[in-house]
Amino acid sequence: MRSLIGGIRARTAGTVAGVMAAALLGGGLLGPPGAAAAPSAAPPPADPTSLVHPFVGTENFGNTFPGASAPFGMVQVSPDTGGQGGYDYDQNAIHGFSQTHLSGVGCGVAGELPIMPTTGAVDDVDPDHYRSTYSHDDEEATPGYYRVGLKSYGIDAELTATQRTGWQRYTFPATGAANVLFNTGKANQKVFGSEIRVVGDRTVEGRVEAGNFCAGKDRHTVYFTATFDRPFASYGTWRGTTPAPGSREAAGEGGNGAWATFDATKDRDVVVKVGLSYTGPEGAGKNLTAETGDSYDFDATRAALHDTWRKKLDAIRVGGGTEERQRAFYTALYHAQLHPNVAGDVDGRYTGFDGATHTAAGYTPYQNFSLWDTYRPQNQFLEMVEPGVARDVALSVVAIGRDGGWLPRWALANSETNIMTGDPVTPFLVEAWSKGLLAGHEDEAYALLKKNATSTPPADSPYNGRSGVDYYRELGYVPSGLKLGTDCADKGGDNDCVHPASATLEYSAADAALALMARGLGHRADARMFAERGQTYRTLWDASIGQFRPRTADGAWVTPYDPVEAGRQFHEGGAYQYQWLVPQDPAGLVGLMGGRSATEKRLDDFFAYGKLLTDPAGTAREDWISAPYDYYGKPTYNPNNEPDLHAPYMYLWAGAPAKAATVVRAAMTLFTTGPDGMTGNDDLGTMSAWYVFSSLGLYPTMSGGDFLALSSPQFSSAVVRIGHYGTRQGGTLTVTAPGASDAKRYVRSVSLNGRNVARTWLDWDQVAHGGKLAHRLSTEPSSWGTGRGAEPPSVGATRKG
Repeated sequence: MRSLIGGIRARTAGTVAGVMAAALLGGGLLGPPGAAAAPSAAPPPADPTSLVHPFVGTENFGNTFPGASAPFGMVQVSPDTGGQGGYDYDQNAIHGFSQTHLSGVGCGVAGELPIMPTTGAVDDVDPDHYRSTYSHDDEEATPGYYRVGLKSYGIDAELTATQRTGWQRYTFPATGAANVLFNTGKANQKVFGSEIRVVGDRTVEGRVEAGNFCAGKDRHTVYFTATFDRPFASYGTWRGTTPAPGSREAAGEGGNGAWATFDATKDRDVVVKVGLSYTGPEGAGKNLTAETGDSYDFDATRAALHDTWRKKLDAIRVGGGTEERQRAFYTALYHAQLHPNVAGDVDGRYTGFDGATHTAAGYTPYQNFSLWDTYRPQNQFLEMVEPGVARDVALSVVAIGRDGGWLPRWALANSETNIMTGDPVTPFLVEAWSKGLLAGHEDEAYALLKKNATSTPPADSPYNGRSGVDYYRELGYVPSGLKLGTDCADKGGDNDCVHPASATLEYSAADAALALMARGLGHRADARMFAERGQTYRTLWDASIGQFRPRTADGAWVTPYDPVEAGRQFHEGGAYQYQWLVPQDPAGLVGLMGGRSATEKRLDDFFAYGKLLTDPAGTAREDWISAPYDYYGKPTYNPNNEPDLHAPYMYLWAGAPAKAATVVRAAMTLFTTGPDGMTGNDDLGTMSAWYVFSSLGLYPTMSGGDFLALSSPQFSSAVVRIGHYGTRQGGTLTVTAPGASDAKRYVRSVSLNGRNVARTWLDWDQVAHGGKLAHRLSTEPSSWGTGRGAEPPSVGATRKG
């Protein structure tokens, strides 16, 4: 999204590793049928953390961060150099190490409480002045650990974390004036106000109130308590740009901060650990004590977090492929487990969307829900490897509806940003319901979803909700030409009435998903209503041009009309990208497009398929991608954005599954180990989850559909630890594809537990408890999956299994 998509990889990686990756992954290695095999296969890694490159996505608007975070942790302590993600690889100076970051957002966000070590007199508290230069040659990052040399001061800075605390260790040069500066007035978004206090001779505490994500009207407050491993020699605070030595407090709007100074003439190391909370200062203190006690052992904390990450990355063990591909895979697996983030304190208390403090019962509260992105397919990835987290995330979204009165679209901390459009919360929660993760809360969740799908929030509510739903219910589509503040309520952020064509398609897909839940819960009339609305995508199909097209309230097609830009009435994409956004009824879409052969031809044009056979990497970069944040420039696939992520798998409904393998492999060339080695912004793990699923030859094309599309695995073997939660038992899924390579990519046959699979899909239940999924691959396309009836289900038709 503008928010979470944006960073398009229009050039190859800018480092030696990136150039080598481009040569390995591109350069025609997909080749025509019969091309040479890929380089020799790599064995599974002994320690998968060694293959992760946290700098991937830190350049060219990927907007990831390289610092330290526990999986799904509240704290993401990382260096700040600038840019929307807080760290821009092309910058050469660091102004602090802040406590909060989000991976791959398209607007400035988080970056709260940057802490910066300096030396000498504290007489200039402007971060543009006290920042330090650094070099990538003196910088390293692995999961849970980051280190850099600060050239301007001769300081070595190291970072690690626990779930709710961030740790920093500074090794100063021998000096009597070793300073640590806390800047509460600076963040990577608007700071409305802050306060900071120096307590005793070891502690600094305070709060930061921030918001306006992507120009939204959101606000939230984060509280912190920071303690040092030894007493400081002196201290001070500042307001604005005026330092006040000996002062213990500063508060208000504008710049505020504090510093502590140590004598480092002999003991040159200083360790500070910072506890966060969204409930108040007491919560921050409790979190710090509970997770760290009296310990200041940085190395032990780092080792513990390394072990945690090793176990998380062991969820999938791949073998074969090149080492470069394995590195890209494990980097994606790492990025896919950074978000959402723990929101509650160790005692279960959290701040709700009503501003009040609540106590969660039976689940851990989470926050930061980029739902427009993560419902496809990061949500399904969590259900596969971390169903306990996925359940807690789903219940946290339900709690937002309970506490705040409405379900969110893009929730940051404990406030709604109203960023992006459509109704992503519906497929998100229906998907969780379909996996049994809403057990005991189904009725509450359904009531909230139905209210969201059939009405608009009250005037005094901060939520936009489905702002075009009244028109959609009456006309079967959201019409073009609506005015904000007159025809549709405007509560900040994005609005469905500005992007009526995409809103219509997204409402329709969401309604089809909700029909499944309604039917499963016995609400038959609702199920019929939502199923009918799941077909409203047809109201925007203009058969005369063979594209979806916005129309006015009187039914007229918008004229003049260029499907490439489409009047920007589709959100972050044109009619070509959105022509595939019918995940609920691909078979019906194929019918509208003139049948399987016509759809296959349309897909070939969309992917520039002929060019892919000879130059996959070049085609992906030149024919598919325009430029960062340019969503309206071309009539081809945009793998940097969510609406058409599933499009390669549409070949399955067209009866040409072999072509899906070619397209997916080409898209994978955009993932390398250079700092610009990610396609688009990571969108809190969405792009990474796409890579993980596609590498396994499995992909969830429809939320709530409970099936996985089948394609060609990237690696010769993969062992997937299917997670378990409560009474839901997991297992081990072993995926084999001997000799898999860019050339040997076509599926000849598939078997599950020794039984032939002729269809191009599997029920989720068939793999939810593990098993053996075996592929036979070839360098030539085969007839596997091409017969009628082999395609995955369409819930818009009668599903037969």
